[in-house]
Amino acid sequence: MVAARHGSGTPAPRRQLARSLGVLGSWAVAASGVAATTSIGIGLGAMVTIVGTQLPILLVLAFLPLLGIAGAYAKLNRVERNCGNGYVWVGKSLGPWFGFLTGWVLLVGTLIYLGYAGTVTGSILLRFAAKVGLRQLGPVALDPNSTAVSTVVGLVVFALVTWVAATGLGKTAKFQTVLLVFEYATVAYFCGWGLLAGDQEFSWSWLNPFAISSMSVLAQGMVIAVFIYWGWDAAFSVTEETISPETSARGGYLTLCSTMVLFVVAAIAFERVLSPAELAAHPADALVYFADRLAAEPWASLPMLALLLSTLASLLAALIPTARQALAMGRDRALGAVWTRVHPRYGTPAAGTLRCAGIAAFIAVLAVAIPQVSALVLAAVNAVGILVAFYYGLTALSCAVRFRTVLRSPPLQALTVVVVPAVCGLAMFALGGVLVVSYLGKSDHFAVDPDNGWFQLMCPGVVLALGLVAAAVAKWARRSDYFRTGQGTDESMLELRPAEVDRAG
Repeated sequence: MVAARHGSGTPAPRRQLARSLGVLGSWAVAASGVAATTSIGIGLGAMVTIVGTQLPILLVLAFLPLLGIAGAYAKLNRVERNCGNGYVWVGKSLGPWFGFLTGWVLLVGTLIYLGYAGTVTGSILLRFAAKVGLRQLGPVALDPNSTAVSTVVGLVVFALVTWVAATGLGKTAKFQTVLLVFEYATVAYFCGWGLLAGDQEFSWSWLNPFAISSMSVLAQGMVIAVFIYWGWDAAFSVTEETISPETSARGGYLTLCSTMVLFVVAAIAFERVLSPAELAAHPADALVYFADRLAAEPWASLPMLALLLSTLASLLAALIPTARQALAMGRDRALGAVWTRVHPRYGTPAAGTLRCAGIAAFIAVLAVAIPQVSALVLAAVNAVGILVAFYYGLTALSCAVRFRTVLRSPPLQALTVVVVPAVCGLAMFALGGVLVVSYLGKSDHFAVDPDNGWFQLMCPGVVLALGLVAAAVAKWARRSDYFRTGQGTDESMLELRPAEVDRAG
């Protein structure tokens, strides 16, 4: 963080983020960021509409490049520990413009997610209200499918979540751990029940990648799959608040692997119980519909409760890395100084957390233009999925470029440090490219509709265009040193010693 100065000209003491997280806490933040229960509840149905019964193998295919990218994050974090992670690493390896866009895409993509996740939370609460007979409040119909009504309810919940996120990471991680234990136990129980009790015959074609109909279908399915895994990298956003750099890496790996197992088991269980047509007809409430097919009340409401807790945990987990990303960019003057304030009591970027919440709330209000919650979810998933593939790709390539001299090392070391990250990064760009071409040919006019190809491309396109404008302001108006050196600052403001590069191997 850029030090404030006293009248004497000497630097004022800098407040640092509080280091309070171990591996379990890091996993709790990252796993809550993935929000596996939410992804299962509202993501698998949407993916089935694209890839059909090949859903389980698609989730495995998407996991593989992400595992390689996680390795890139771990290696970069080992030599440069920074809550800005990709923004700092890409800026140093590929140039400050690419680095700024990496940080910007993560920042804005997460704010878009927060905008619709609050609405989803409101929709789930309204479903609970309907179960107890509360369907009308005065003249207002409490329709869980209404974006407007769900958004109002979600914003109230979002305000409470923001207060929790701003007042301390340690207690937030403990709260998330409790929520995760309940979520995972509930989802695992019902998925195990579905595997045994389902009347749809299991087919090995569900695990056959060559049964996917086309490359465009594969690309669109992969982008959505990458999106539902998104959040594991939150373990690296709190790296300045963990006990050691290795803590973040272990938390990230543990999150990815446990999530993959849960996703694949859930996908097979869903297909054992529900037909593809039933799954496709319930993209925003697949888990709830699945539970209703298996159990009677009140047990059928347990997955809905898990889904609600998952959305609450994911709101917390999304606010945490977003505020820290803005903190990292603010202390380089790539963003305003307000983002760099660390609360003297809580040791968190509380001011940045509140500002992120305010922007996300504004996005949620704008999203009311899409009247149905399920359509809103699909539009946001498509937009954010492309952005996530973009910044994952850049971060993986930055690892390959930064440690390219390791190619002269033993083959295994060269493979894991350079080749695998490069291949995985290029795979992300290839997915995005195929999807862009597919969307361009999908429609011949623009419409605010999640099925309109031009609308699907407009959202990520606007985010990137605004990112270029923000980068220009940072470079020429704020005169950020980041655009001159490509170097990000960490909490100690110390430069890396050249020998530390060797530790990446």
